[in-house]
Amino acid sequence: MFPDRIFSGMRPTGALHLGHYHGVLKNWGRLQSEYPCLFCVVDWHALTTHYETPDVIEQHVWEVLIDWLAAGIDPAQATLFIQSRVPEHAELTLLLGMGTPLGWLERVPTYREQIEKLKEKDLATYGFLGYPVLMAADILLYRASLVPVGADQIPHVEMTREIARRFNYLYGREVGFEEKALAAAKKLGGRRTKRYHELRNAYQQEGQSEALEQAHALLQESQSLSMSDRERLFGYLEGACKLILVEPQVQLAKASRMPGLDGQKMSKSYGNTIGLREDKHSIEKKVRTMPTDPARVRRTDSGDPDKCPVWQLHLAYSDETTQNWVQKGCRSAGIGCLECKQPVIDAILHEQQPMLERAQKYIDDPSLLRAIVADGCDKARKIAQETMRDVREAMGLSYS
Repeated sequence: MFPDRIFSGMRPTGALHLGHYHGVLKNWGRLQSEYPCLFCVVDWHALTTHYETPDVIEQHVWEVLIDWLAAGIDPAQATLFIQSRVPEHAELTLLLGMGTPLGWLERVPTYREQIEKLKEKDLATYGFLGYPVLMAADILLYRASLVPVGADQIPHVEMTREIARRFNYLYGREVGFEEKALAAAKKLGGRRTKRYHELRNAYQQEGQSEALEQAHALLQESQSLSMSDRERLFGYLEGACKLILVEPQVQLAKASRMPGLDGQKMSKSYGNTIGLREDKHSIEKKVRTMPTDPARVRRTDSGDPDKCPVWQLHLAYSDETTQNWVQKGCRSAGIGCLECKQPVIDAILHEQQPMLERAQKYIDDPSLLRAIVADGCDKARKIAQETMRDVREAMGLSYS
């Protein structure tokens, strides 16, 4: 019914670091050449935990966007926009919230975890409890079929699927649905109509998933159907209701754990990050003062790379030859820790250089960034408005 489309968002909580680049942005860069992609700075999500300090959010929004562009996200291929500039996000959140059971929200795995983790903040708010509905609205508004996430985020996408499924069940049922679907099938014409029914039977009676895929392709190719008829036929394939909102699938991102300066996962909360556009001298100082194998007290002591945080960075940045040099030199005390760190410093600075060059033109001329965002918001809003017309009509809120 709808083309494959990717949606992904990021909270503006400050400048991005190399963990964001290796864990998210490199994957986005690959996806933008394979699918229509919408990448959104979700500033309302930032308010769910930082509602008392909103003054920094706008500044962070623009910093994040520059970091995306620096990392190679191409506005000619992907749509970049800001959540709060597309008001349909708020409207769909409100409407989805009307039918989302409270128990679903209380059972979200990260809800209790975040309350425990962020004890210094008052998170006993409607906004924080309801953030999964806002997240679902972000995805469903663009009828995104694929959402790139890490394994820890799969429950959030499943929640979105459940919300979409419930909405379609509540509002996709219409009087005389089957008769209207059969009438719509006839509009396919002759052989296509017959083929549609054969594929539907193969899927519903025999569970042939390839039959469902073939039926989807057949409907995608048809030029003779209205949007309502197309929705009915997609819904008729799988059940007895129109598919108004698309149930998204997880696009599992390849695991890419970027180690921080202490060997743990790179994270602001651990204070172990290297910024995407951090100053060269700061990067050199951070890496040179990294802790190493505690057994190497003196230069002449042998060490074990597997017990050294620097080795984790070598695994991320160094080629096989350099890694072999580290293993041999460290275990034999043939190289010192500062010697070991230098290839990592060189590799990080080499990776960073094109990012700094891409970012500089937006720093020098902010109007270029504003123009990209304005264009992206316009594109996103056109898709959002189309979805909301169907949502309002299904809920009896269409007054045209």
